Amino acid sequence: MAAFTSAGVEVTYCIVTNGDAGGSDHSISRDDMAALRQREQRAAAAVVGVSDVRFLGHPDGRVQPTIELRRDISRVIRQVQPGRVITQSPDRRWDFIFASHPDHLAAGEAAVCAVYPDARNPFAHPELLREEGLEPWTVNELWIMASEGPNIAVETTKTVDRKVAALLCHESQIGDPEGITERITTGSRLAATTAGLPEGASAELFRVTRIP
Repeated sequence: MAAFTSAGVEVTYCIVTNGDAGGSDHSISRDDMAALRQREQRAAAAVVGVSDVRFLGHPDGRVQPTIELRRDISRVIRQVQPGRVITQSPDRRWDFIFASHPDHLAAGEAAVCAVYPDARNPFAHPELLREEGLEPWTVNELWIMASEGPNIAVETTKTVDRKVAALLCHESQIGDPEGITERITTGSRLAATTAGLPEGASAELFRVTRIP
């Protein structure tokens, strides 16, 4: 995101849950945790140049790729009218299980369905057009994170420090800041090596599908 915003790309975050099931502090109410995590998310977004952050409010830890979630993501797509949607992979990674949180898998599946066919189809979720006046919108590029078989690398050498800083904004979820920093730095350099970039470079890898 930092690389995109630095290049002048306008970015909107669409967050499926409010984060109320996160953290391990039993002294914090779930409502307070949700409010805290939303503040952390907005702070993290600001670090990478994103000011438009939208929360859909689905139950944290219990996300399913329901028709209601597909509708809610389709609504944001029609409102924002993006050329590119980036989302989690709906496919489980057995070689890297941390990329396959159940909420992420479900959010990824719902987002893919929202991109194609829902957001572009006037007869999918007809209430969006009938009651909210949201015309269908065609997304031209679908970018999948943490996917097997990536086909595009985004170089992040100049922005990886901002990625780390953004992640560290999620203080309620991080018990080992130094470990997080090391994992992100090492993983970014490994991705750059995989993409054939020079030694010392950083990158993120995506599976990109272009949609007519």
